[in-house]
Amino acid sequence: MKTQFDRYRQIAEILYRNGLGYLVSVSGLEARIPFRRQSAQEAPRVDSPEYLRRALEELGPTFVKLGQLLSTRADLLPPEYMEQLARLQDRAEPAPWADVHAELEREFGEDPLRIFSAFNTTPIASASIGQAYAATLPDGTDVVVKVRRPGIGPTVESDLAILQSLAGHASRRWEAARDYDVKGLIDEFADTLRQEMDYTQEGRNADRFAVNFENDAAVLIPHIYWEHSTHNVLTMQRMYGMKVTDTRALDAAGIDRKSLAATAATAEMKMVFEDGFFHADPHPGNIFVQPNSQIGLIDFGMVGELDDKLRGQLSALFIAVIRKDPDRMASALLRMTATRVRPDRVKLRMDLAGLIRLYSNRTLKDAPVGRIISMGLGIIRNHHLQLPREIALLLRMLIMTEGMGEVLDPEFSMGKTLAPYAKRMTMEQLNPVNYAKRLGKAGGELLDLGAELPGQLQRLVNTLDFEGMEVHLRAGDLVPLVERLERVGNRMVAAIFAAAFIRGVGELTLGDADRWRGWQAPLMGAGLASTGVLGGYLAWSARKQRRLDAG
Repeated sequence: MKTQFDRYRQIAEILYRNGLGYLVSVSGLEARIPFRRQSAQEAPRVDSPEYLRRALEELGPTFVKLGQLLSTRADLLPPEYMEQLARLQDRAEPAPWADVHAELEREFGEDPLRIFSAFNTTPIASASIGQAYAATLPDGTDVVVKVRRPGIGPTVESDLAILQSLAGHASRRWEAARDYDVKGLIDEFADTLRQEMDYTQEGRNADRFAVNFENDAAVLIPHIYWEHSTHNVLTMQRMYGMKVTDTRALDAAGIDRKSLAATAATAEMKMVFEDGFFHADPHPGNIFVQPNSQIGLIDFGMVGELDDKLRGQLSALFIAVIRKDPDRMASALLRMTATRVRPDRVKLRMDLAGLIRLYSNRTLKDAPVGRIISMGLGIIRNHHLQLPREIALLLRMLIMTEGMGEVLDPEFSMGKTLAPYAKRMTMEQLNPVNYAKRLGKAGGELLDLGAELPGQLQRLVNTLDFEGMEVHLRAGDLVPLVERLERVGNRMVAAIFAAAFIRGVGELTLGDADRWRGWQAPLMGAGLASTGVLGGYLAWSARKQRRLDAG
C-alpha cells in the first residue's frame, strides 16, 4: 500500500516527466526526489498546455477534477490552457461489478437486484469518482443509478491534503501563487469536490431546479428517487432524447432549431436572473431534446448561485456596460474582484475603453457577447484580478450558451436574449423600494457605529485615566468631543440618506425614461417630504447645540 510519502514522490516524478519541473521546485516537492534537487531557474520547463493536461490525467481523479475546475476559470488562465483543460476526460476503467454490488448492498441494506425489477450490471458511464447504471423500478420507470466508486473517498482526501500542503509552500515561494491566492483556490476546490462526491447535494440541486421550472413546460428536470438514494448512491429518472447539437437528428425530427436555441438560452437566463441559481455546465452531453422540442437537463453537480451582493455587483457592471462608461466599469470590476497587487486604475480604464469600442455603435442586443466576455476576461487576467467563483461560472455559462445557440441557429444573438433580463436586473437594483432596503441596512450599520463610538471612546478615556498613563488628556476634556462626534454621526446618516435618494432618482431617470414618468409624482412628493424632514432635523440639531454652548 502506498504511503503519502510515496504519493508525493509519484507526483514529483510525473511533473518532471512532463516538463513541469518548475512546479516541483516552487511547491517544495523537490525534497521528495533524492539527487534531483534543483532551483526554480534550473528545473526543466516546458510551457505547453498539452503537457499540463497530460500530467493531470496521469496524476489521477483528484487532479483531473482540479483541471476541470480550472477550465471554468478564464479569469485566471489564458485561452490555450482553457482549451486543453476542457479536453480532460473524466473516464476510467469500470470498477468490478462485485465491488459495486457490495457497495450498493451496504448503502441499501439489501441486494439491489431485489429492489429493481431490472438492473444492467454493465455501466453506461464510468468516471473517476462514480459510475452510472441503467435500471428499472418495479413500476416500470427507467432510472439511472449513480454509484460512487468503491474506495475513492480516502484516495481523494489524501490527494486534497497533499494539494493543500503544496499550495501553502507555493504561496510562500512563488509570487504568482501569492498574487492569485493559490491556497484559497485549492481550499475552494476541496470544498467543491467534497460536495460533488456527496450525491445528496446533487439530488437537492435537481429538486431545486424542478421547483423553479414546475410551471415551465419547455424544460424537463429528472425526478430524484430519494428512497433509493444515499450519500454514495443517487437514483434518478432516466432522460432520453437527441443531443442538443445533433443538427441532423433535430432536422430529421422536424425540430425548429431557431426556436430551440431561443428556448435553451431563455431557460439559462431565467436560472440566472430570476432564480439566482443556475446550471453551470450546459455542455451538449447534459442537454437532451425531446421529440416535442422539450429540453431535458441532467448532471446537477456543478451549479452557481447569485446572492444579493453578487446581484448588486453584477447590476452595477451591467449599468456601466450599457452606458459604455469605462470609469464605471473599472469601479464595478474592482468592487467585484479580489487582488493581491495594487491595481493600475488608469491602465484598467484604458483597457476597458478599448473593450467598449467593440460595441460602441451597437446596443446590447446586437453586441458580440462571447467576444466581449473573452476580451474582458483577458483584461482581468492582465491586471491580476480574480473573480468570485459564481461570476466566473456565470461568464463561462454565457459563452457556452452562445456557442450552443450559434450551432443551432447561425443568426442566434446572445445579446438579444440577455438584454431584457439584464435591463430588468438593473432596474430592480434602481427600484426605490430596493434602494430603501439597502439604505435601511446601511443606515442601521452607521447608527450602530454612531451609538458604539462614544462608548468606545469613553472606555478609552476611563482606561487612560485609571492606569495613569502619561498622556496629556483628561476625561473631562473629551466629553465635548464625544458629544460632537455623536451629532456629526447622526448628521452624516441623514446626509447619506439624502444623497442616496438623489442618486437613486438620477439612476432611475437615466436608466429608463418611460419608467421614470410613472414614478415621477410619488418620488418628487417623497423627495420634498424627506428634504423637509431632514432640513428640520438639522435645524433643530443646530439650534440645540447653540443653546448648549450658550448655557
